Amino acid sequence: MSESEQRSLVATTVALDAGSETLDDLLALLPARRRVLSWVRHGEGLVGWGTAAEIRTSGPERFAHAAKWFEELVASSTVSDAVGEPGTGLVGFGSFAFADLPGFSVLKVPAVIVGKRGDAAWVTTVGPAASPPPPLAPTSPPEAPRDVVFADAYVDGEHWMRIVADAVSRLQDGDPSTSSGHRLRKVVLARDLLAAASEPIDIRAVLRRLAAAYPTCWTFHVDDLFGATPELLVRRERGLVTSRVLAGTIWPTGEEAKSNGTGDHALASSLAESSKNLEEHEYAARSVADALEPHCSSMNVPEAPFVLKLPNVMHLATDITGVASDGVSSLDLAAALHPSAAVGGTPREDAVALIAEIESMERARYAGPVGWMDATGDGEWGIALRSAEMIDDRTARLFAGCGIVASSDPATELAETQAKFVPIRDALS
Repeated sequence: MSESEQRSLVATTVALDAGSETLDDLLALLPARRRVLSWVRHGEGLVGWGTAAEIRTSGPERFAHAAKWFEELVASSTVSDAVGEPGTGLVGFGSFAFADLPGFSVLKVPAVIVGKRGDAAWVTTVGPAASPPPPLAPTSPPEAPRDVVFADAYVDGEHWMRIVADAVSRLQDGDPSTSSGHRLRKVVLARDLLAAASEPIDIRAVLRRLAAAYPTCWTFHVDDLFGATPELLVRRERGLVTSRVLAGTIWPTGEEAKSNGTGDHALASSLAESSKNLEEHEYAARSVADALEPHCSSMNVPEAPFVLKLPNVMHLATDITGVASDGVSSLDLAAALHPSAAVGGTPREDAVALIAEIESMERARYAGPVGWMDATGDGEWGIALRSAEMIDDRTARLFAGCGIVASSDPATELAETQAKFVPIRDALS
């Protein structure tokens, strides 16, 4: 575990005019440097830059270490907050590794944070002493990535289909080797691609493209990990807990891809009636409800999912809500939920063990929690899906995965990953 030396900070939040044209596009405020942070949806959210403090941690205690560090930082810091909204005052942006194995996770407090939600907008400065807010204005439009070439990373498509076929065989056999003694019912398998550009990639251009194409998703960037995730792992806001579960996917192909209206309706109906997708979704929703229940005094779990339509795919979705009962922070809740069946499988421990055995790649922070938390413990944590990580200035590693159950078809699952690569591929192309 490593952390920055600064242990006592001064955070000052002042109100801004939410109707100002300057705040129409939060991402346009990001300066020309790679170490920027974002969590934006529908034009609202948080962006930040600079580093006032950070912790890097790993292993099974990565969440606990980060939470303790942030709690101590809050206790030792002075906060002046004239706005009092979730996301004001001292805020940490975080991104956590998928697995308990070595692989860094980070929680970072920016030097400058700009936020907007509804009729409220603000800027927060953080440092060793109070400082006035910097002038805010849109920066020059960043250049788009140039001459990007994509290639398979750890395994190619044919190899990956063999991995899926192996998982399907184990699921059909009931996999008697599971340590829990329960039958393995679902495992989520992922694959990756490499994208190489001829010139350094300005991440701001990629984030703008993602936010414009996928406004209903959360466009994020934390320490070189970026994407547009449709899945909210957990939100805690003034005692209300919310989680959006996505599992079960369909995408247009052939003539369906050229049509809209009736084509979309037929796809949505097909997804909602698919026994394979409904089974996959049920495991994911139940895993989230079971993990939240110990921390909530009351919960609402809808009986049936709805269909969430995105530009490239449709998902079965369930919004689970509850009332927090034990004072846990949003990061604590994210740790309790991760990995849900939507990104790991069912039973959790057995599915994660199988992923480590057969997936043939290192997930790093892919499919781990990503988001933010303020000094009150309120925050939003998504799952790092539809995502990629910058390896160096010109190279990114893209990730996509899908849930495998006993009835899965390897070729169909490969096509699903190709559909899920589209958001990042388009943003980089």
